Amino acid sequence: MDKLVYLIYPIMGVILFWGCKVYGKDEWNEGAFSLAQMKAIQGFSALCIMLHHTGQKTCAPWHLPQYIVHGLDLFVPFGYYFVGIFLFCSGYGLYRSYRSKPDYLKGYFGRRILPLVLSFYSTGWIFLLVRYLLGEKMNGFDVLWYVTGLKLCNLYAWFVIALPFLYLGFYLAFRFCKREGAALTALCAWVFIYVWIGTIVDHNDWWMRGEWWYNSIHFFLIGIFFAKYEERLLPKIKKHYIFYLLLLFVGMFVLRRAAVFATDFFSYYGENFHAQHKVLRRWACLTSEVMASCSFVFFVFLLGMKIRFGNRFLKFMGGITLEFYLIHGLFVELFGFDFAESTHSLYYIRNVALMTAVVFVPSVPAALLLQRFHKYVTKKLTGHS
Repeated sequence: MDKLVYLIYPIMGVILFWGCKVYGKDEWNEGAFSLAQMKAIQGFSALCIMLHHTGQKTCAPWHLPQYIVHGLDLFVPFGYYFVGIFLFCSGYGLYRSYRSKPDYLKGYFGRRILPLVLSFYSTGWIFLLVRYLLGEKMNGFDVLWYVTGLKLCNLYAWFVIALPFLYLGFYLAFRFCKREGAALTALCAWVFIYVWIGTIVDHNDWWMRGEWWYNSIHFFLIGIFFAKYEERLLPKIKKHYIFYLLLLFVGMFVLRRAAVFATDFFSYYGENFHAQHKVLRRWACLTSEVMASCSFVFFVFLLGMKIRFGNRFLKFMGGITLEFYLIHGLFVELFGFDFAESTHSLYYIRNVALMTAVVFVPSVPAALLLQRFHKYVTKKLTGHS
């Protein structure tokens, strides 16, 4: 039964390529960067992130040996690759919307930031209720920090703290800078400051808890700049397409090995063995992981220029990615060997294939309910659905 987990890999292949269309020589998927294609890719990435978190709970090397059950090992180190896809799409879509829609910044907070804030607090309070019901010992201050969000109750919710920060930076830059070049420069500085703050903060129980908060943030800027220069870049990419595709394919493996070497050599983000010069070590590790993740994300989108991804299932998943991203971790913790390292889980499922199914199945209706709730509240607060 334990070997059934390995069926996940061919199943994921079927999910990705079912219904796809492959374009031949001198043919291109003109919708490679369309909303439909990006939603399909994001839907698949959401599934990969679920497998990443399930893998972290079942076979990550930092767990005690008695809790390690192999099967999803391939997904464990690559979570930030798939988050990078989300951030690239966010930056790309944000800039395209800004350029194509008059007065786009009007009502910006209600459309872009409010849903993220609602998602953060709704899932955080759900986690708080579950922690309480499972018997976690909390004093008044613990509850206060969890309720206000100053301390993460939903450990998977960092994404909806980072993303509003990026959206806010975009708004401020393009609202108050008269020239676009100045706005982009200001936004780059904004993102750099965010990453810099991340590199000076040690692992902790509050915000900016570790490298996963910032090692994929660069893709937000990359998405924006790609959208800006897309018309110039695509003809050049098409002209030497095979060369770039092969270069990125090789780069995925070479740069990944380089990143592993760098993080081992510099002590992983300076967190191990009380390493000195931690900030410098973190920048070295970050640089190596930025290069490795760029090779992967660029390869995915170049592949999309020749393959049109999309089917009903990916379209469906692409429509609930935010809520699915935030709520699936609840079921990872409920059926892991503990709940968020703070109390016992509801029931420990040791079989990884069964656990994966038990995580996925309730996450979908939970995500749909959350999405409906968020839309209802947003409509009440802003007057727009």
